[in-house]
Amino acid sequence: MLILIKLVHTLNQRIDIVSNRHRFGGASLRKNDRAKMRFQAICAVIALSLAGLGRIEVAQSQSLDFAGIRQSLELTANPQSRPELVKFQTVTGKLKVNSIAQTTPPPASALPAPTPTQTETLKNRLDLPSTGAEIQITNTQALTLQETLAIAFRNNRDVQVARLTIERSQAAVTTAQAAQALQVGLTANASNQGAPLFVGSANSPNPSSTQLQGGLQATYPLFNAGRDASSVRAAEEQVNFDKLDLLRVEQLLRGNVTTAYYNLQAADSSVIINQASVRDATRSLSDAQLQEKAGVGTKFDILTAQVQLANANQALTTAIGQQFIARKGIAQLLSVSEKTEYKAADPVVEAGTWRYSLEDSIIIAFKNRPEIKQQLVRRNISQKQEIVSAAADSAQGNLFANYNIGKDINSSFSAQDNYSLGLRVSWNFLDGGAARSNVSQQKVNQQISENQLTTARNQIRNDVEQAFSGIGTNRANIATATTALRQSEESLKLARLRFQAGVGTQTDVINAQTVLANARGNRVTAILNYNRALSNLQTATLVVP
Repeated sequence: MLILIKLVHTLNQRIDIVSNRHRFGGASLRKNDRAKMRFQAICAVIALSLAGLGRIEVAQSQSLDFAGIRQSLELTANPQSRPELVKFQTVTGKLKVNSIAQTTPPPASALPAPTPTQTETLKNRLDLPSTGAEIQITNTQALTLQETLAIAFRNNRDVQVARLTIERSQAAVTTAQAAQALQVGLTANASNQGAPLFVGSANSPNPSSTQLQGGLQATYPLFNAGRDASSVRAAEEQVNFDKLDLLRVEQLLRGNVTTAYYNLQAADSSVIINQASVRDATRSLSDAQLQEKAGVGTKFDILTAQVQLANANQALTTAIGQQFIARKGIAQLLSVSEKTEYKAADPVVEAGTWRYSLEDSIIIAFKNRPEIKQQLVRRNISQKQEIVSAAADSAQGNLFANYNIGKDINSSFSAQDNYSLGLRVSWNFLDGGAARSNVSQQKVNQQISENQLTTARNQIRNDVEQAFSGIGTNRANIATATTALRQSEESLKLARLRFQAGVGTQTDVINAQTVLANARGNRVTAILNYNRALSNLQTATLVVP
């Protein structure tokens, strides 16, 4: 390599000497001839360098692996071969980066299923850890998006609360139905009546006696202005509301987990991109040092390359920290074991396509979204509660039947019993306006539900339009970023060849490296933004992929 650099430098000097001789000798060398000589010299150097291609290729593989970068950015969309992600962990409160090994893991479909101890439904722990060993990360597991969603639906606390709320509402229906059923009760009492203690004569003709009494009572509501029936309907509508709310929570969780997974992919890709930038900067520093040794470089070029390498290392450290935050964020959504850390196993590729138009998407969202149906159900509940409130100052009628039996233990008479049947009617016609006020409240609640329905409808349409627009925009950005990535890779290759041939500068190489790093990040960002927009549109329309 040193010989080639010196040869290029010598040839450039020879061309300048020949040019000066012609200039001072009176016969100026034409510009085209001078450019032709310089071009022939460069071609000769390139031909000579091909003889040492093996050595140059080794240096290139150590500094910049273009094939590996393409695989990491999924240009070939091949999930069978991708670089292993950086393993990141905490040691005594400090960040530590383990060694990076380029391996070829099995495809996502061939990954082993999570063990029961890692994905089982976790119980609610009412105690807090007291030692660091209880929360220390001891295991790292790669998950696909589908596996992540399955764990989230099984472990997420919001989903569990929504399911428990449905069970509570179903129990309330049984309670409301019980008010319409026949009520039967049994009563019993024992009492003792004695002679006067302080007032009266001790020789009273009524000595003490012990009474035993028992009774059986039955009551059946005959009419109550529709109060009990409306209470049952209101309870049933509450069950429907809670089921819709479970659907809303699950779909919201699906969107949040998917977004968190894409954020994790973005963090992992950022680490890979910054690793490539470090390799690029390392190679530039090596080239600058070789040229300085050959006498054709300067100390300034070395210092510039060192600064570039320091900046790349700093960006890599920041990316690793963001990766750690993304992994902890998705673990919180999954409610998984505190000792396990999860990373993304899926490659960064487009998640799919959307086959509906904007207008059809809006109509589908109006039909599927639970928020609109919830407002209709809430209005129905208020209508039933209005009937219940209005029944408070109406006549109430109950059928009743009583059977009583009693025995005086001190008497020689046998036990006596009796029964009674009848209709009990009550009418609380003056209650200070409480019933009318409750009716007014329920009517206002109905108007509130109608207004919230309009608000929900506008919000749903806005969500669909924004997500649909994001799909089109980011799909165009993916195509643009892919072209820019290939062009920036080629530009960096040419900048390196020019610098090694002595016709380029270190600044050109550094600028090309910066452009390439930005192009890599732009393509990954475009793909993930497209996936996020697609996920948001699926969440907005409740269309499950």
